Amino acid sequence: MARKTFIYYKFSEAQDLRDEILKALGKDANYYQGETADSPDLTDTKTENIKRVLAEMIHGTSVTIVVISPNIKDSKWIDWEIEYSLKEITREDKTSRTNGVVGVIMKSNGGYGWLVGENSYTCGCKPRIIDVDKLYGIINKNRFNLKDSEYTCDKCKSVDKLNGSYISLIEEEDFLKDPSKYIENAFEKSEKIDSFNIQKTR
Repeated sequence: MARKTFIYYKFSEAQDLRDEILKALGKDANYYQGETADSPDLTDTKTENIKRVLAEMIHGTSVTIVVISPNIKDSKWIDWEIEYSLKEITREDKTSRTNGVVGVIMKSNGGYGWLVGENSYTCGCKPRIIDVDKLYGIINKNRFNLKDSEYTCDKCKSVDKLNGSYISLIEEEDFLKDPSKYIENAFEKSEKIDSFNIQKTR
C-alpha cells in the first residue's frame, strides 16, 4: 500500500537523488507531498512563513524520507523538518501521528565511505560504523533505540540495521531497488512506536 511521503534533502547536492527516488517510486510518487515545481518560492520568505508552508506540506504524511548527503548539516531546515515529523501536531482539530522515518545514504565520489565504515569482530561479523558527527543529533538519538533489541549476533551484540533503529539508514542503491520495502518498514515501525525509545526533539 502506498504511503504519503515527504522527502527532506539538501537542494544543492541531493536534488538528483530526490528525483531518482521519485522515479523509483513509480505510480506511488503520486502520494509524494513534498516540494515540486508548483511549490511556493520561499527564497525571500521569513523563517516563520517558511515553517508554516513546510508544516502544511508535512502534515498528513505518514513516512519521511531523509536524503543523507555529505553536507546535510549545512541545511537550515532538515533537522527542524525531522523534528516536526516525529511530533504529534494538532492543526484544525486534526492531530497528525508520528511519521515513520528512513534515511537514504547518498553515494558520493563513487561510494559511501564519506559516512560508512566497517568493523570486524572475531565472531566473523562485520557491522557498519556510521560517522555520527556527520548526522544531526535527532537522527543519532533515534538509532539503535528498539526497547527490546534482538541481536543479530549474541557475541558482538550487533543489531539489525533495518529493524533495530526507528530511523534506519539505507544505502541509496538498496533503497532505489525497492523503495516500497523501506517505506513500508518505516510505516510499520510508526505503527508500533511504543516499541522504541523515541526522541522527538533536536
